[in-house]
Amino acid sequence: MAPRSKTTRLAAASPGSIAAAAACLRAGGLVAVPTETVYGLAADATSDAAVATIYAAKDRPAINPLIAHVLDLEAAREHAVFGPEAERLANAFWPGPLTLVLPVAPTCRISLLARAGLETVALRSPAHETARALIEAAGAPLAAPSANRSGRVSATTAAHVVADLDGRVDWILDGGPCRYGLESTIVEIIAGLPRLLRPGAITREAIESALGSPIESAVGSPAAPNAPGQLASHYAPNADLRLGAADARADEAALDFAGLLKESAAGARLDLSPAGDLIEAASHLFSYLRALDAGGAARIAVAPIPDYGLGAAINDRLRRAAAPRTG
Repeated sequence: MAPRSKTTRLAAASPGSIAAAAACLRAGGLVAVPTETVYGLAADATSDAAVATIYAAKDRPAINPLIAHVLDLEAAREHAVFGPEAERLANAFWPGPLTLVLPVAPTCRISLLARAGLETVALRSPAHETARALIEAAGAPLAAPSANRSGRVSATTAAHVVADLDGRVDWILDGGPCRYGLESTIVEIIAGLPRLLRPGAITREAIESALGSPIESAVGSPAAPNAPGQLASHYAPNADLRLGAADARADEAALDFAGLLKESAAGARLDLSPAGDLIEAASHLFSYLRALDAGGAARIAVAPIPDYGLGAAINDRLRRAAAPRTG
């Protein structure tokens, strides 16, 4: 059932709008906020009732846990047990696009609903000034999954949020396009063993360099995910995706990379990075998928993306976007 229609207020991120949005959060409301990764849909992470409104607004399965956003490592220690490996990664990458999945601390106040009933909690300290100001003004950790309908393409501009969630949220704070345009990297650390749960804006290579050792990957269960982004079908446009394409057919839109797709009679064409820059490609991924999808093509041909560095995260999102739809 769709949530009751709200009057959504869209405003440029300013001290006044942030203060008003924070008051809305304290009253149990929903606020879409820019982060350095993608726009997040924020609610008070300590309130079961507020967290429930996130799941309803997004049509998100309640088995899918949420990331709680805090200001810093000191605030995070209230909610999770930090061993030396977690301390090392937090000191290296916070504030920034790294999420740590850790055992809950006895003092944890993060909603059990946000944790999907698990004995672990996902925490991140964002770097974006608007997100940080909102957390501070709200006076609570904020659960904030991507601000889009569940399973759809993540939002990297306020306009994307409006397209998906107008009438479902109270506030949308417009902070311009997101810097990375790709979700955070998620690392789980249980009993001192770091495992990569989701590739993201921080590369595996950077994580391993900070730890001083290799990190193994963990394949989450779509039936019982222990972190966001593990559902088999996710980040999906309406159009089907054809990955690793050499050209674009006459009935396809084209998502190119470094000009690899041969010229054809295809319709709309966007190049993630004509120069072959993976950082640029990551920042364009979701906005270009949305733009091509809006053109109405039934299928999008996607050029091969190198599978190293940020390319690993881009390919992860593309594979999930191309997977058979589950709902």
